[in-house]
Amino acid sequence: MNRARTSKQARGVVLLVVLLFVFLTTLAASGMVKSYQTASQREKEAQLLFAGDQYRRAIASYYSTVPAGQPRSLPLQLEDLVNDHRFPTPRHHLRRLYPDPITNRVDWGLVMEAGGIAGVYSKGQSKPLKQAGFPRRYAHFEHQPAYSSWVFRVDR
Repeated sequence: MNRARTSKQARGVVLLVVLLFVFLTTLAASGMVKSYQTASQREKEAQLLFAGDQYRRAIASYYSTVPAGQPRSLPLQLEDLVNDHRFPTPRHHLRRLYPDPITNRVDWGLVMEAGGIAGVYSKGQSKPLKQAGFPRRYAHFEHQPAYSSWVFRVDR
């Protein structure tokens, strides 16, 4: 009888150890997933800062590069930044249209001014992880509630 009781106790202890192992493994895996998600979001934020700044620079270049005898103007569409047909030989203020890394689409929000595009912003509504430490030009991004508040606007 003593052996049967000892055998059942041993099985109970083994079951408890297995359950504890499964719990700890699940806990570690969920921590790794959260860490990956955070790293992925930080990477998307860095890409958003890069792409948005490229658009801002391209709009500024488009605005300041004027064919002789024409007034300065803002681009009417984002494609005008890739191929500026105001010149006999098209100028390229932007290599290509960058997708919004938050939405994964080339579907930027546009800041319209004087009949043209003065800036872009992400249509993403999630809250940014990055809340401080922006370059001086983008200091107004600090403590914004959503990526759509990060507006990359040209200074004219």
